[in-house]
Amino acid sequence: MTGSVYITRGIPEEGIARLKECCGTVEINPDDRPLTYDELVEQVKGRDAILTMLSDRIDVQLLKEAKNLKVIANYAVGFDNIDIGAATSHGIVVANTPGVLTEATADMAWALLFAIARRIVEGDRVTRKGEFTGWSPLFLLGGDLVGKTLGIIGSGRIGTAMALRSRGWCMKVLYTSQKKNNAVLEEELNAKRVALETLLKESDFISLHTPFTEKTRHLIGKDEFAIMKRTAYLINTARGAVIDEAAMVDALRSNRIAGAGLDVYEEEPKLKPGLEALDNVVLAPHLGSATVETRGRMSIMAAESIIAVLKGQKPENCLNPEVILKQ
Repeated sequence: MTGSVYITRGIPEEGIARLKECCGTVEINPDDRPLTYDELVEQVKGRDAILTMLSDRIDVQLLKEAKNLKVIANYAVGFDNIDIGAATSHGIVVANTPGVLTEATADMAWALLFAIARRIVEGDRVTRKGEFTGWSPLFLLGGDLVGKTLGIIGSGRIGTAMALRSRGWCMKVLYTSQKKNNAVLEEELNAKRVALETLLKESDFISLHTPFTEKTRHLIGKDEFAIMKRTAYLINTARGAVIDEAAMVDALRSNRIAGAGLDVYEEEPKLKPGLEALDNVVLAPHLGSATVETRGRMSIMAAESIIAVLKGQKPENCLNPEVILKQ
């Protein structure tokens, strides 16, 4: 099987090796940085397949230059960086990497939840500076988890996995869903599907797992922060722009909410001014899927999607199967 493949960023070797076994030419961005848009446009010319990152903008203009392109394999579960409609109109298959990163991202959400609720990062900073002078009854008091209410906004794979981990703390679980009830959460946890406003008012911990769309842009903004408990903590491992980051800075600065744990940002990797100066937020550099095992599985899944399409087959995680049906 022949085919020219371009990988826009270095990925674990398992996926690269799989592509080199099956494809004619495999080239990789040699620099540990995202390509500029213009660089990406140049690299897609003449390619049969590209393996993209969530930072790569694949739009109408770029696809006009990719006249040979047959498949885009996005190294992420989200795909808001790709114009799926434009790809479909050009007969280009788009695939992503769902499922394999579910558990790692759910773990990351809990890591952020623990870190902000128990003020771990603050404590680490104080200790390193030599400012820890001994145990004190009122020093760095945080929040309890046992018996509290966990609100899950977006109850897909990752939201479900995150919620199921709450059993150890006997938490009440509320969740939102745009389509239907989540039978797993209701049977396993006696969880209750509620409106977003109810979830925000009643939850002690709120974890975001909704896909990013124009409907979910700034889903959590000034009005939403205003109805949350002052003791509430907000966790985001979904997409940064689901939160109005400027409104969040104001809410954290005024102690409108107790704290936040973030792995994603509205203008990633930039932060809204003032966010980095706040003690009541934990900031992680988009580590949701960052385990050796998970990133390796993601690389294989993306590679297999490319190989399938170049063989004339439908990839397992095809986002626009109508392209396959037309062929």
